[in-house]
Amino acid sequence: MTSLARHLERDAVFKYLLIAPAVFIILLIGLYPLIKLVVTSFQDISMFGEDTSFQGALNYARLFDDVRLWESILHTVLFTAVALPLELLLGYLLALLFLERLPLKQVLIGIIMLPTIISPIVAGSIWRLLFDQRFGPINQLISWLAGSDVKILWTTESHLVWPAILIAEVWQWTPFMFLLLYAALSNVDREQLEAAQIDGAPWWMTFRRVVLPAIMPVMFIAVLIRALDLFRIFDVIWTMTNGGPGTMTETISIYAYNMAFREFEISYSSAIAFLVIVILTVAVIWAIRRVEVER
Repeated sequence: MTSLARHLERDAVFKYLLIAPAVFIILLIGLYPLIKLVVTSFQDISMFGEDTSFQGALNYARLFDDVRLWESILHTVLFTAVALPLELLLGYLLALLFLERLPLKQVLIGIIMLPTIISPIVAGSIWRLLFDQRFGPINQLISWLAGSDVKILWTTESHLVWPAILIAEVWQWTPFMFLLLYAALSNVDREQLEAAQIDGAPWWMTFRRVVLPAIMPVMFIAVLIRALDLFRIFDVIWTMTNGGPGTMTETISIYAYNMAFREFEISYSSAIAFLVIVILTVAVIWAIRRVEVER
C-alpha cells in the first residue's frame, strides 16, 4: 500500500470518527424510543399490572374492535381533508396578492407570519378565550352587530366546535403555506407568463400549464408537511376542547394520550402510536412515489 493510499484511508477513518458522536446521538434520540415503543406494544403494562412478558399481537388485535379508535381516526382524516385544502387555497391567494406592488410589503409579510411563531398551545388558549361564551370578544362583536345579547357556545355546541377549531388551525398555519407558495411564485418565469398573456390563454390554462408545474415541487413539500402535522394534531384541540364535547373532537393523538395518561393503558397506547407511525410512513412513501411517477 502506497503512502497516498494509507493517507486516504486514515483520512476516511478520521471523518467517520468525527461524525460518529452525532450519528450515535441521532440514533439514541430517534431509534431507541421507536424500539421501546414497539417492545412495549407487545407487553401488557396497564394500571392493573406490569407484565413485561411477550403477549403476542394481543394489543394489535384489540385495535380492530375499538370503535372509539376508529372514530378518532375518522375525525382526524375529515379534519385534515377540510383544513389542508383551505390552508392551501388561502395561502395561494395571499401569495398572489403579495406578488403585486404593495406599500410596506415586507412589514405586512412579517405581521402575517406572526401566528406561525406562536406555540400551538398558546394559539389554542388564545382562541379559547376569543370564543368564550361570556367574555369572548367574538360573542361581544356578534351581540353588537345583532343588537341584542348573544351567547354562542363555540367550544361546547356539537355543530360549532369543529368550525371553531378549524378557524384556529387555519389562522395559525395558512401563513406557512403563504410563505412557501410566495417564494415559489416569485421564481416563476415571467417571460412564459407574458407569452401566455400575449397568446390570449385563459387564466386557468396559464395556471395549469405554466404556474402549477413551476410551483409543484414546493407545493408538494408544503402539503406533505402540513398533512403530517394535521394528522397528528393535538395541541390546539386539547387546549380548546380537551377532545370534547364527549369524544366529538377526539383525534388519534388525543385518544392515544387519553389511553396512556388517563386510563394508563401503556401497552395499548403504544400499539396505537405505532399504528399512527405505520399510517404516516405508508402515506409519505405513497405520496413520494406518486410524484416520482408523474415526473
